Order: sequence, then C-alpha cells, then structure tokens
Amino acid sequence: MSPALPSGLLGDLDPTSDRAVFRQIADQLREAIDRGRFREGEKLPSEAALVEHYGVSRMTVRNSFSILQGEGLVHAEHGKGVFVRPRPPVRRLASDRFARRHREQGKSAFIVEADAAGSHPQVDSLEVKEEKASQDISTRLGSVRRVLARRRRYLLDGRPVEFATSYLPLDIARGTQIAEPNPGPGGIYARLEELGHRLDHFEEEIRARMPSPDEVKTLRLASGVPVIHLIRTAFDAEGRPVEVCDTVMAADAYVLSYQLPAT
Repeated sequence: MSPALPSGLLGDLDPTSDRAVFRQIADQLREAIDRGRFREGEKLPSEAALVEHYGVSRMTVRNSFSILQGEGLVHAEHGKGVFVRPRPPVRRLASDRFARRHREQGKSAFIVEADAAGSHPQVDSLEVKEEKASQDISTRLGSVRRVLARRRRYLLDGRPVEFATSYLPLDIARGTQIAEPNPGPGGIYARLEELGHRLDHFEEEIRARMPSPDEVKTLRLASGVPVIHLIRTAFDAEGRPVEVCDTVMAADAYVLSYQLPAT
C-alpha cells in the first residue's frame, strides 16, 4: 500500500459530476500546480498513490497525466515519475533587447537575455549562405531576389530554446563580416550600423502554434509544448528594411514582455 497523501493536498472526486473521473483528477492536479503545492521540478504523487487516494484504476491516473502532459504542465521521466515542468526562465524584454547600448558593449540580444537569466548561452547548427529569397522574404525586404541567409540554433545551459534565420539583402551583406560565421561583437546589428545602416525601428509579427515534427526534433520539445513564431523586420534610418529574422522559440522557455505607450 502506498503512503497516504498529505491532508488537503488533493481533494475528492465528485460522483455527481458529469465530468469524467480522469478529467476531475487532472483538474485537481492542475490546480495544485497553479497554487504552488507542487513546485517547478517537483515530482507529482506516484500512480500508486493516486490510485490509492482516489480509488481508481492505474489507466485512469495515466489518462489524467496525459492531459497535463498535453498541456505542457508536466513531463514524464521513464522509471522516475511525472514532474512539474519549469516555468519560462527567460524574460524577453521587447523594449530593451535591441537597445544600442548593448551593441556598443559588444553584446547581442540573446547574450543580454541569457545574462539576465543567469544562464550560459551557446549558438550551434550555424549555416551562412547566399540563396534565392522566398516570395514573403522578398516582399518584406523590398523585392530583393537573393539574400544572405544566416541560420543558427540558440541554447541556454545546453538546452535548445530557439532557432532563427536572418535574411539580409546581398548588396548590404556580401563580402562583409556579416557573411562570416562569427560576425563579431554585438552581432549583425552592430555590423549593419558600422556599414552606415543606423537602425531606426523594428516591426514584429508574433503567433503561437503547435510545432512541426522538425521543430520538435530541433528544439527537443516535450509533448504538448507549443512554439512562438516571430518574424521581425529591421529598418534603418532611411526607412529601408535591412534584415528579416524568422524565429521559432520554445514557448516554455520564454516570457515575452512589452511596454506600450498610453498615447
């Protein structure tokens, strides 16, 4: 017999409810997570303990866990149990991440965010090449035909959290340090400004969706974790679009934070 759960940790089932038993159990576990009764990284009660507490079958408990896994709240470790997933570790400050002072300090936006989160940043799977622009990228960059594409994956403490592709017009990027694997301190935005394209503003389009199989593999996403798909266009002081960055982020790794003017 499994040890009894602490009093008040989880409630009882409502036999008069039309809601399926496994969904009631999932509701109670979700509420306990939301209230902090189970903290990030903490193991949930075992199947045996929940079977004993609720008087249900193991399959019923497993179905409850499946709901929470599908919501991205928990993850299962084979032979160990089911654990509460960590909350997003990185706060992405839209109003600050591209501030010129960071570039002048030789820091890219990703490094700034990693430093704030106390995490170790890495970039891998780097690919830099010239290619034909897709119709969408061409339109965003002012009808260019070919672009320099920079593809890379970003990791925090060894965990993949996003991958991005930057597209730049060839007349700007070809033959410059931007076309090198390592663009230097401050990243490609610092190099653009050195080339005379002082950055003026950025436009971002953001949507959330479920990942493709390739995205699941690339970001090592757990079941039920969505992605944030962000497309950003950078404009110089002359109003010219000088870069489009197509980024896919693990939604459980980021909080997107914005400041909006009142007038």
